[in-house]
Amino acid sequence: MLHDAGRRLSFIDVAGSPHDVGAALGRFGRTALNDHFQTSAAWRELNARRADPRIGTMATIVRERFPRYWAELQGLAAGLELAFDDVFLWNCRGDIWAMAPDGCTTVQLPGSPHVIGHNEDGDPDFAGHCALAHVAAEGGNQFTAFVYPGSLPGHTFAATSAGLVQTVNNTRPLAGGAGAPRMVLARAVLDAPDLDAALALLESVPRAGAFHLTLGQAGDARLLSVEFTAQALSVDRVEAARVHSNHLIHADTGRMSQIVTGSSGVRQRRGEALLEQTPQSEPQRRALGILWDAADPELPIYRTDPADSDVENTMASAVFRIGADKVEWAVYDAAHEAARFDMRDGLVPVAG
Repeated sequence: MLHDAGRRLSFIDVAGSPHDVGAALGRFGRTALNDHFQTSAAWRELNARRADPRIGTMATIVRERFPRYWAELQGLAAGLELAFDDVFLWNCRGDIWAMAPDGCTTVQLPGSPHVIGHNEDGDPDFAGHCALAHVAAEGGNQFTAFVYPGSLPGHTFAATSAGLVQTVNNTRPLAGGAGAPRMVLARAVLDAPDLDAALALLESVPRAGAFHLTLGQAGDARLLSVEFTAQALSVDRVEAARVHSNHLIHADTGRMSQIVTGSSGVRQRRGEALLEQTPQSEPQRRALGILWDAADPELPIYRTDPADSDVENTMASAVFRIGADKVEWAVYDAAHEAARFDMRDGLVPVAG
């Protein structure tokens, strides 16, 4: 898929207090999100759920347990020039609506270094309106993350100044809860000093929704696959190559009642088949070969159809190499083209 110049992924640098950071991200996404809300079926679905009593509980938990991210959300609303309640609702979309249009596919290749490949799949309305954001918020780690208009950073893919890498996949269990919004939890992981602290955070608070996380850190031998729901937290150490799409697959969470869309099922099976076909491939090429696969004309891994059955298109692909002392990564905004951003040693691209 070729992107015209107006659809390329941009890079932004934001810093300051949590409110300042949120406001800058809001200004970046203001036009795109306001336009989206005018026509978005997703926004109409969320508005119909505005009276869900869990939303008030989620707000109380964020305000009391995560004041920095509460301030970030307040800044986001100010920058977007939208009511705070609207912005908070938007950032709880996957907690109260299982079919919120957030997708993704992740390839997990343990080794030395570990390699993580990730397709960031989201609402086609946002194509050309997303960015890599280097964020330096007072009181937390610096990080660089893929950001959508109007959303907290963290629920996509990112690397932090602590050498921690996180990629996030949407999952759709039918049972939710009244806890911390999943996007706030993913944001909080970016401020964790290490993997153990990230896991302790996820276990320490009630959770509203569900995500799959792939976590690794420079200097840590572990590559972790984490599935959390309102009811359970499952952590697997990845010892052999795996792929993960948009449903729960761990032994102890995969039995939960959930929605497995046609796309998620096909991408999971196709990715596993490609892993078996390419065992000796160089890891980065192996990851990209899977992420960019479009062999299934109806339900490809790399998604470009505006009429996608899950209302999701691939916005970017990222490949991380997590070594003993550093993280090197590259971000692509079109399949089979050169990297848009090359992060050879750190959080800011050396070219692009």
